[in-house]
Amino acid sequence: MKQRVLFVCLGNICRSPAAEEIFRQQVVRAGLQEQFTIDSAGTYGGHAGELADPRMRTAAASRGYFLIHRSRQIRMEDFERFDRIVVMDDYNYEAVHRLAPSREAGRKIYRMREFFGQTHYTYVPDPYYEGREGFFLVLDLLEEACACLLADMTADGESAD
Repeated sequence: MKQRVLFVCLGNICRSPAAEEIFRQQVVRAGLQEQFTIDSAGTYGGHAGELADPRMRTAAASRGYFLIHRSRQIRMEDFERFDRIVVMDDYNYEAVHRLAPSREAGRKIYRMREFFGQTHYTYVPDPYYEGREGFFLVLDLLEEACACLLADMTADGESAD
């Protein structure tokens, strides 16, 4: 059975599409691509259909990540389609929790910070209003957190064989 992961941020144009691609590449490198379904969405639908922010695409491409995902808003059916819904910050955590159709569905929601290693950050900051460095900081945080998430999901035989 596949593990299904949805990454969520506000507009689905910076953090969550980057997390989606970083996680996807880590899964491929681990040879586990047949065992995962990976997607991303936003709590805000105003960017629906758009590619990721050009600044995030540029920063990501400099590390070999090519963001081709088109933005979409999280939908009620995502709670059925995904095993884990991983949000980038507390604002989005609360927004997604308000959408959860049940307590059981709410237990699928995780904060990305739960997978941080040695950092003082308590969330993945939104780089949209930041300078160039903000996009690289987000990539740094996501690379580490996605590696920890993958380890968590494949520990103790949770991953399908």
